[in-house]
Amino acid sequence: MATAQTPLKIGYVPEHFSTPLHFAQKYFGLDAELIPFPSGTGHMITSIRSGEIDVGIGLTEGWVAGLGKSDLEGDGGYKIVGTYVETPLCWAISTGANRPLNGVADLKNGKIGVSRIGSGSYVMGFVLADEQGWLNESQSSEGPFEVVPLQTFEKLRNGVNDSTVDFFMWEHFTSKRYYDSGEIKRIGEIYTPWSSWKIVASTNVLQDSDDKRLNDMFEKIDKGVKYFEKNQDEAVKYISTSLDYSEEDAKEWLKTVKFASSTKKVDVAVIQKTVATLQKAKVLGDDGMSPEQMITQ
Repeated sequence: MATAQTPLKIGYVPEHFSTPLHFAQKYFGLDAELIPFPSGTGHMITSIRSGEIDVGIGLTEGWVAGLGKSDLEGDGGYKIVGTYVETPLCWAISTGANRPLNGVADLKNGKIGVSRIGSGSYVMGFVLADEQGWLNESQSSEGPFEVVPLQTFEKLRNGVNDSTVDFFMWEHFTSKRYYDSGEIKRIGEIYTPWSSWKIVASTNVLQDSDDKRLNDMFEKIDKGVKYFEKNQDEAVKYISTSLDYSEEDAKEWLKTVKFASSTKKVDVAVIQKTVATLQKAKVLGDDGMSPEQMITQ
């Protein structure tokens, strides 16, 4: 376990949402090792439980699904401690450029590509199936579609084009460059019915009441958020030069996103709604950790 003097190891997804975190370190002295997880929240869950990272910034549905399982071992390895993004996430639904699939209705009983079992791309597939009424119709023990883990966004794009899978779901603006180039085809979308990004901390870190690193982290990320909001041109430049987005898409994304002004807070009602939705979508049973137990304020 890291000591209180050791910089926090923070896992994050290297997408446009990471920009305030970059500013927090560049301008406000965030004392942390930032570790990218391009494969997403599911991979971070594995890493925080194994002690490879102390903190993770990832998708609400992934963190909640990880703690809500009925076969959860021990204390789950982490708690939800903060909110990073207040707005919902737009999950774009993609298939191969030349596949004869033209809408969500064509995906029933097909193969869904996901980064990992338990990831946001996995969880939201079942939320989509629930919205479409496929869960009640499915007679298969496997559910409404076959799930194929492919780890990375690049492998998911390749998978829909070589027919390894029929579709996958990923954040809209991250996908858009590949719609514009003609590599993949957009056939639908679904929004999370909750605020999209949460911050979690390892239970090992939380056990030490004298450890001030989390409070310092929240303070620095809050400053990074404020800087991001006041310096949109710099944000666009960073996103369009250091990350995989066009300047036009970065500007459009800025119109849609709202970061938490105070990251050290978690609205239990958001977690309750997420749990209820995931139970309805049969991602979670009703005998796992309660929403209140998932949070440390």
